[in-house]
Amino acid sequence: MTSPTFAGRNARRFKAPSVIPGFGLTFGYTLLYLGLVVLFPLATLVWRSSGLGFSGLYHIAIEPRVAASLQTTFSIAFLAAIIDLIFGLIVAWTLTRYDFPGRRLLDAFVDLPFALPTAVAGISLAALYAPNGWFGAPLADIDVKIAFTRWGILVALVFIGLPFVVRTVQPIISELEVELEEASGTLGASRLQTVVRVLLPPLVPALLTGFALAFARGVGEYGSVIFISGNIAYVSEIAPLLIVVKLEQYDYAGATGIATIMLAISFIALLVINLIQAWSRKRFGHV
Repeated sequence: MTSPTFAGRNARRFKAPSVIPGFGLTFGYTLLYLGLVVLFPLATLVWRSSGLGFSGLYHIAIEPRVAASLQTTFSIAFLAAIIDLIFGLIVAWTLTRYDFPGRRLLDAFVDLPFALPTAVAGISLAALYAPNGWFGAPLADIDVKIAFTRWGILVALVFIGLPFVVRTVQPIISELEVELEEASGTLGASRLQTVVRVLLPPLVPALLTGFALAFARGVGEYGSVIFISGNIAYVSEIAPLLIVVKLEQYDYAGATGIATIMLAISFIALLVINLIQAWSRKRFGHV
């Protein structure tokens, strides 16, 4: 009789052929695609900014207007991603675990920011939150202004980032067995203990992925922000808009420098998030 170890080795050695073409062809296409679409443009940007040197990039970064726009862009994108993380989990849980009239319609609405042109989203949000808008007028009565302030940027980034968290977490929630909650309750755990110790650990990697996607989208968002932010220098001006301003002024070195600084900060931030995600996968494992 064949031993299980020998059978397992043979099974790994003689795998069924894949329906996709061989490794060499697919790997070569992958390198070509990533090289032309991702790596080559980024390498060109770094090469163009190399003439500035580290001192040149540093002086661009510490310019008051540039520093203010970078601080506005990354801080608000981070805050918006946190808000999307919390409410995206609630939305994903509701759409996955409960059956109610209109659930499919609400589930389709989640993808609306994906399909909606960003300019249309920006105009719509600006109209709603303007001082005379449906939402802006009641808020103005209590001296709260959303449109044409930093709060407007936050609203826009939360709007465009929510689907990333919902769609990333939904498949994992659907795989969680309801029996785990019942077993936890049977053993005497409270609802809060069940959520923290039973439900959240398997969701942590997916939540971090959704957070990273929402944050990255928020950092690079342009169309939906410029209509609602007011674009006030030192107050509500985002870095992508400042790059466009530099290009309109034919300051190509300044525009390239700001883009390179954004690339470096985004790369470091995503690297840290990916390291935390890798740790969480080892710590909590897969569902």
